[in-house]
Parts: sequence; structure tokens; C-alpha cells
Amino acid sequence: MLTLQQAIDFNATMVEEASLLLHEKNVCYAMGAMAEHFGEDAEHWQAIGMLHDIDYEKYPEEHLQHTAEPLRALGVCEEDIRAILSHGYGICTDVKPETNLEKSLFTVDELTGIIQACARMRPHGITDLEVKSLMKKFKDKRFAAKCDRALILQGCEMLGMELRDVAAICIEGMKAHAQELGLQGTEE
Repeated sequence: MLTLQQAIDFNATMVEEASLLLHEKNVCYAMGAMAEHFGEDAEHWQAIGMLHDIDYEKYPEEHLQHTAEPLRALGVCEEDIRAILSHGYGICTDVKPETNLEKSLFTVDELTGIIQACARMRPHGITDLEVKSLMKKFKDKRFAAKCDRALILQGCEMLGMELRDVAAICIEGMKAHAQELGLQGTEE
């Protein structure tokens, strides 16, 4: 099974761009929290989150078309490769999310962008971010405009969960790593 350290090590050979690495970490930690919610292996789900965009820096126009082979060469199992490919469902792949892991990655990928943007605007960052505040920002289409709200809602529907519940889980997962994610805020 893919470990988080293997994912971190391999990711370091593929991704140099700081903003992309930060995004992968946000997704990684949110995925760990989703795994705990579903009673699954948090480190394994974090590893999937860490690797979900490994080809994006080099192939942004062909995202996920250059993912499977390097992962196979690393020894990543087909189930995990499928999970990573499924986060591009309807955008750049036809791999439909079916498992809780796949549905979570599909949902969390975009949602963490809104959480990060919201936390960066607050004096205490993510440390005191409440779902209610996030939901206000979610409704404002101009805020974090590049984050696809329809995809997030589609993912929540796939999971059979309310957006606010998924958001609460992701916020808690990211909050535990606030300093590493630069989301601790400007006021101590």
C-alpha cells in the first residue's frame, strides 16, 4: 500500500511550484480527515491527496494524461491510480468516482481552495474558522472564483453528505496543520 512518505518523496521529483505543492498539502490533510470520517486509513488517503496533481505542473493542458505510467513505475496499485484519475471526472477523465476515497478526492480538491482563501483573509487564519463563515464565502461566486462550486456540490451529492459537513471535516483536517499550510493567521 502506498505510504505518505513514498508519496511525499515521489511528489518532490515531480512538483516544484510552491502554490501547487501547497494545494497538494491542503488536499492531503483534508483527505486524511475524510478517511477518519469514513473509518479508513488516514495516511493512505493523505498519500493519494499528495499525489493527485503530480502531472499538472508539467502538463497543465493534459492533466491526468501523464499520471498513470509514472505511478505504475513507482509500484502504486491500480486501485490507487484509479482514485487519482477519478478526481478529474467530467473535466479531463471519464473515470467516475465510485468509492468513498474517490468521491472524497473529487470533492475536496476544489473545496480546499475555498477553505484556504477564506482562512487567509482572517486574522487567526484557519484556527478559528467556522463553517458558517465558509458558507458565506461559498455563496459569493466572486470569492475564490476559480474554485468550481458545482463540482464541489456534485461531489457532496456523490458522498451523500451536506456541504457544511464535508467542509467541517476538511477544516478540521487542515487546521491540525495550520502552520505548515501558512494558515495560522497574522495575529497570535
